[in-house]
Amino acid sequence: MTKPWSATNFARQVIDYYHAFGRKHLPWQNTQDPYRIWLSEIMLQQTQVTTVIPYFERFVESFPTVLDLAHATDDQVMQHWSGLGYYSRARNLHKAAKIIETEFGGDFPQDPEVIETLPGIGRSTAGAIASFAFDQPTAILDGNVKRVLARCYAIEGWPGNGKVLKALWERAEANTPTQETAAYNQAMMDLGAVVCTRTKPNCPDCPLSKHCLAYHNNSIEQYPGKKPKKARPSKAVYWLISINETSDQTQVLLHKRPPSGIWGGLWALPEVEQQDISPDKISQLDPFVHKFSHYDLQVQPLLLSSKADKALVEKKSHPSIMEPAQADWFSQNQLSEIGLPTPVSKLLSKLLGDS
Repeated sequence: MTKPWSATNFARQVIDYYHAFGRKHLPWQNTQDPYRIWLSEIMLQQTQVTTVIPYFERFVESFPTVLDLAHATDDQVMQHWSGLGYYSRARNLHKAAKIIETEFGGDFPQDPEVIETLPGIGRSTAGAIASFAFDQPTAILDGNVKRVLARCYAIEGWPGNGKVLKALWERAEANTPTQETAAYNQAMMDLGAVVCTRTKPNCPDCPLSKHCLAYHNNSIEQYPGKKPKKARPSKAVYWLISINETSDQTQVLLHKRPPSGIWGGLWALPEVEQQDISPDKISQLDPFVHKFSHYDLQVQPLLLSSKADKALVEKKSHPSIMEPAQADWFSQNQLSEIGLPTPVSKLLSKLLGDS
């Protein structure tokens, strides 16, 4: 029966793979700047590398240092994150930058336990920053690494389960070398991203396949275990579109969503109850579904007619409007300067035309 490598030999094979085949030319690599490393780690959470690259490059061009980010406005940060999804990441990034300025004098902390106390940073992200920026022998356990370890050691169960996660962390800690840790951690992420993929893994090219238990037991598809299925929920909402035509511009009314929750801090169309507005004052546009990771949002856009009293949608106290933190009119040109949820941006672009 195939037995796993010792931790030392495991790490050696992974590091050798990095030197031969590892990714070394991504825009956040070849630097020990903790700010850029941190930013990339946050952006890469649940997001593909190819999607992240243009966002990362635009973000660091506008906010080249952690202090630049700390001094940015909420709208500026959210506008640069718009379309990348999981917006709490951006809010936490901004909060953490301000903490780094006020509590650490603008210097990124080096202790992984201290790094982990910053908003939006968990154990694995703290380990990645500590190893890549500060050459510390800290383990990581992102989704790619979980998959590699679960298969190599046939660790059964869904990684979201506490006992399974504990077993994976124990293995991750045991295998992480004290030397060349950054190369090892990068290679583990690379292996999960391009070799030990979710479907159709390229096992013959994997440096760990010789002693991978799942590979030799022909049970790759069983690892890691899948999350127990639940019925996928859905939520139906009405979005009210109020357009103001003037002699020189077209404006649309937007509400800024509360800082927490879905699309927190972004500008969006107000959500209404359809029965609160007279049918002769609205027209229904084509409905659509926006899929989140955990539920479906069924959207029915309602276009407010020109004869309707637009003052009603500006009143925070009106019962049909979900209480906004802020409301304002924006011209087409201004829409590109604020943070908008992707479905709102697409809907307005289709309705108003690209600015």
